Amino acid sequence: MKELIPIIYKDEQPTVSARELYAFLGLQERYSKWFERMVEYGFNQSVDYTPYQTVHPQNMQPMEDHQLTIDMAKELCMIQRTEKGKQARQYFLSIEKAWNDPTTLMARALKVADQKILRLSEQIEEYKPKVLFADAVEASDTAILVGELAKLIKQNGVDIGQNRLFEWMRGNGYLIRRSGADYNMPTQYSMELGLFEIKERAITNPDGSARITKTAKVTGKGQQYFINKFLGGSMPTAHSTTA
Repeated sequence: MKELIPIIYKDEQPTVSARELYAFLGLQERYSKWFERMVEYGFNQSVDYTPYQTVHPQNMQPMEDHQLTIDMAKELCMIQRTEKGKQARQYFLSIEKAWNDPTTLMARALKVADQKILRLSEQIEEYKPKVLFADAVEASDTAILVGELAKLIKQNGVDIGQNRLFEWMRGNGYLIRRSGADYNMPTQYSMELGLFEIKERAITNPDGSARITKTAKVTGKGQQYFINKFLGGSMPTAHSTTA
């Protein structure tokens, strides 16, 4: 059918300008009064119509218009009880029929799918360097200090330093938080996951006695584990323990 009134596609749904419909119907009543009276038939803003500002084509002054759903437009046409109203209603019925045609539905579905695939491809490209970095870390046999891990996480876009990372690991059950010789050592939970290893070092004191120091280091698997957690969102919540 020939286009009688321009159709607007808002949020992938067909809509029509109330002023365009008003002009087609050839109504004499002032637009604002007419529309106010039409709304009294039970139409709801943001459901059946949406107000917006446009510009008068002659004096270029701002004026209010309304985007109508096709259902509301059809009902307004029926209310007018005129030949023009009947003609416009038939026109909207044809628009609705075409919109719900299986071929049209499939075309819209394919368009939505293409858009989702495009967004997913963009996300993959965005995270690809980080994914490759994390995979390389997992393959590494080199364990690093927590402070060095904090630097790696920061290089990947999360603003965190050594002290905050230690605090987060204690608060989330990865490091022991109770005072004593085991403070900042990995919890049993962390060790079972293979996130840390403990390096022991013998130090000879000036008096000839010896003492053993322990240092917690993050394994390659642990580096990937923590980096992925932080890339998924700053300061994630993890397993907790009373250690």
